[in-house]
Amino acid sequence: MKEFLQKLGGAVIGVLSGFDRVLFRGSLRGFCFAEGMKMYLCVNKILYKDAGQHFHAISTRVKDAAERIAEERGRPLVFLESGQISKEERARKIACDDGIDNGLICVLTAVEPCRSFEIRGDRVKKHQYLRCAMRKCLHYYFYYMHAELGFMHVRLQSWFPFTIHVCLNGREWLARALDREKIGYLKSENCFRDIQDLERAQVLAHAQLSTDWPTLLNGLANAVNPLCPKLFGKFETEYYWSAFQTEWATDVMFKSPRLLETVYPRFIRHCIHTFKSRDALRFLGHYVSPTGKLHYRFKKEVVTDLKERPEGMRIKYRVGRNWVKMYDKETSVLRHETTINYPRSFKVYRPKEGGRKDRLAWRRLRNGIADLHRRAAVSQACNERHMAALAKIEDNRSLEEAMGGICQPVHWKGQRCRALNPLGSDAEILNAVGRGDYNLNGFRNRDLQEQLYKLPPQDEKETRRRSAQVTRKLRLLRAHQLIKKVPKTHRYQLTEKGRTLIVALGAAKQASIRRLTDLAA
Repeated sequence: MKEFLQKLGGAVIGVLSGFDRVLFRGSLRGFCFAEGMKMYLCVNKILYKDAGQHFHAISTRVKDAAERIAEERGRPLVFLESGQISKEERARKIACDDGIDNGLICVLTAVEPCRSFEIRGDRVKKHQYLRCAMRKCLHYYFYYMHAELGFMHVRLQSWFPFTIHVCLNGREWLARALDREKIGYLKSENCFRDIQDLERAQVLAHAQLSTDWPTLLNGLANAVNPLCPKLFGKFETEYYWSAFQTEWATDVMFKSPRLLETVYPRFIRHCIHTFKSRDALRFLGHYVSPTGKLHYRFKKEVVTDLKERPEGMRIKYRVGRNWVKMYDKETSVLRHETTINYPRSFKVYRPKEGGRKDRLAWRRLRNGIADLHRRAAVSQACNERHMAALAKIEDNRSLEEAMGGICQPVHWKGQRCRALNPLGSDAEILNAVGRGDYNLNGFRNRDLQEQLYKLPPQDEKETRRRSAQVTRKLRLLRAHQLIKKVPKTHRYQLTEKGRTLIVALGAAKQASIRRLTDLAA
């Protein structure tokens, strides 16, 4: 990201990274699945034939409690007959008309699809069984002007299993924090165009990750469903919170709309003409072979989408259910934003769930709020990879300058290390370490062995010989400051110098002789 900002020079005020829209889901883990619901009915001694009546009675109590909240607060309870009506716009209008700057704004209701259960009969086996099914029920949207979080809402499903969604905006949250510290800012919608103390604002944005999420989210759940968990008799359960969807935005604030207008069309044009599917995969931390081919088990759809909006152009790279997008916002802000709906595509260094705390390994990123720190980190990395790729289109350095003296011997840790031959004998190792899927978690000795040697080793002696060869190559790259070791691990990552060199070499290899001759002239 530093290189990207250096290319923009004095046109930029600063950069702000943090959560944009975050959607949490609260599930009553005890019976949010079919077997759990069977256990709930068994514990409370409810027969299948009486389950429908029981569900209706519990649902009625939940609805009455929700409507009583609106009545006691003196706020409107509005039923929306059409899904085309914007709930957020309606709530903001009510807040503006009634002058609400703190507390409950209104409660909106709508009939929408939900995941629930149904009891079916098997005529052949002559018995009934319970299974998960889609159905429709009334949902309650509690819109708040929260003292700490700003404008947000809580969505309550009024039928079993009473799932709750909490939707908040990190920029709204940050605005409240800036107000408390009396830091001036210029804000349009959910976007800051300028902040008086940008360094302090970034600290406050990162402080959101240190929130006691269970306490905060349980408090919001109790506010909209105060009868839980007393509703469920002898069956004990509580809400389990997961990050259903997260948007992490990196905003580059320009000094004027004109300065953004001069560079943004070039960015869009370069993205469309240059970046391919393999680049989209690398932005989102996926494995891509040196030849650009995908693993035969990879089944996700990769899409690059350009959309013209009333306020400008937006480009999006989508891999499965996750994506990175770039767009201009409020005329003077360039936003890079990573949206994660399926975190299992990423990894986190943690112990096995339920296992020993000291046995750490790279495991799949979970939906649970326990991995929210890592989720923010990988999202920021996705944004920075896209920004780093864009920085190269403004790089006017020659290939010789990008090499930075790597074709000369160097001394490292008291020993002489030979020069590199990036277009000859060392091209293979540079291609191997420059793969985009290593940007996030780094690479190990054995990862490079898989790239440098096509056939598996024949015996243990051959394995040791290959490991030693790769170790010597890694030492050489470290001596030329192209890679760095990740502390307390056996992994390595590219330095800024190494990343610049590999991009420059890739561009030079793909350029035609005529193109290179024209540039040299």
